[in-house]
Amino acid sequence: MGALLSTHVQRQNLIDKEINTLQELEESSGCSFPGSDNHPTDRKNWISGLNPEKVHLNQIVWPGTHNSGTNQIGVEIVTRPFGECQSLSIYEQLVLGTRLLDIRVNENREICHGIHVTYNIDVVIHDVKRFISETKSEIIILEVRTEFGHSDPPEFEKYLEQQLGEYLIHQDDKVFDKAVAEILPKRIICIWKPCNSDPPTPGDAFWSSGYLQDNWIDTDLPATKFESNLKYLSQQPPMSSRKYFYRVENTLTPQTDTLVTHVKPVTNRIRWCARLFIAQCFFRNIADRLQVFSTDFIDEDFVDACVGLTWARIEGKA
Repeated sequence: MGALLSTHVQRQNLIDKEINTLQELEESSGCSFPGSDNHPTDRKNWISGLNPEKVHLNQIVWPGTHNSGTNQIGVEIVTRPFGECQSLSIYEQLVLGTRLLDIRVNENREICHGIHVTYNIDVVIHDVKRFISETKSEIIILEVRTEFGHSDPPEFEKYLEQQLGEYLIHQDDKVFDKAVAEILPKRIICIWKPCNSDPPTPGDAFWSSGYLQDNWIDTDLPATKFESNLKYLSQQPPMSSRKYFYRVENTLTPQTDTLVTHVKPVTNRIRWCARLFIAQCFFRNIADRLQVFSTDFIDEDFVDACVGLTWARIEGKA
């Protein structure tokens, strides 16, 4: 027990040092960037508010949620803190302004996060269709993947097409250069990442895994993750010239060798850094690479930061 406490103290000292590093960076360089003072008047319809005729897909900074379907995961109080990454329902996230959903399923079509399980995929589909029916021009990136350690649900691709077919934007590299108005009335880019099944191919109703890339690292250290995100983002081509979405996750992962293993207190070490990260992208001349920006426990300010930068791009200010 004494050794565990000693390790925890050392780990906490390192965490505190990394948080202090980010706080000093914020104090020295600030969190302002082109569009940082812009706030949408209607987050539910923020793409519409920017004018679908002017907004091209490769200009958008997509506010995303990490492990989107975990608001009711596990057993409340008992196991939920170990798997919950969002407190809002899928519908509430979309209304708030989320435009990329990260959905993970098991062989029973249940949403899961590792060993933790929650509602059926039907709940997600219902919320997505409800949101689509209430809006006119909002495009959603819906990532659906089989969770690690699980098998693909039987006939799952057929199920998704039956449920969402009329809204699906088919896999086509030309989509990236189009304005939202050119894509409507189709509304959903569905990226299907199976474990065992054949991946989607060009022209399919679904997009293959290569169309949504990232460089996730397994750490609970905020400055380490912050710098890793900047490093990998700097290695991507500008949005205007690439034919895939690249995601940066402003999140941290609890580690099993520490005493703090609940998601929220761990990820909160970096969650406040979203605007700082965007500002640093400009400082390091890589802001033209930022495209999908995801978080745990999404809130209004995170959405506003993404929408503000999108607005600045459309207006030629970034």
